[in-house]
Amino acid sequence: MSTAVRPVEPLLYTPEEAAEALRLGRSTVYELMAAGVLAFVKQGRCRRIKVDVLKAYVESL
Repeated sequence: MSTAVRPVEPLLYTPEEAAEALRLGRSTVYELMAAGVLAFVKQGRCRRIKVDVLKAYVESL
C-alpha cells in the first residue's frame, strides 16, 4: 500500500522563482522590489518574497 506524498508549497520565493511564477523577467522583479512594489524579506544576502505579496501584486493589476 502506498501513501500519497503531498508536495510542500513554498512560503517564500527567490526573485528568480517569483519571476517564473509571475511570467516576468528577473530584472523586472528586481526593479519592482527596488521600487517598493514587491515587499521582500532579507536574510543575510538572500532576498525572498512572500507568496501573499505575489498574490496581492497580481490582484492589484
